[in-house]
Amino acid sequence: MKSTLLGLLLALSASSAFADDLYDACMKAADGTNPGFAKCGGDWIARADADLNTAWKALYSKAEGQTKTDLLVEQRAWNSYKEQSCTFLANGEAGREGQVIQFPACRAKVIEARTLELEDYASPDE
Repeated sequence: MKSTLLGLLLALSASSAFADDLYDACMKAADGTNPGFAKCGGDWIARADADLNTAWKALYSKAEGQTKTDLLVEQRAWNSYKEQSCTFLANGEAGREGQVIQFPACRAKVIEARTLELEDYASPDE
């Protein structure tokens, strides 16, 4: 049962891994080693984090009063969630593929989803 569940989770994670064009290009150009794959994934997460930070700053700068306070509390809670997200892929049970391919893809997707959420908060009418 454990291996079946892990296989399903890996398959779901892998199916969405190739959603960032720069990541795709990096993976094609990677030297076929785990460090090369890890760099591609790390770069994707960094890009996603940069986009998140831009969206956060734009939203937070518009907020005032209790809304500003509540947004900060929400973002801090989300940051805690983010730091725990996808760790099941990096714990070693899924091997190096889980650590250097599936984990970064999963984490980047979590960050990208939050970025979209913040952007929606900033422009609810669009």
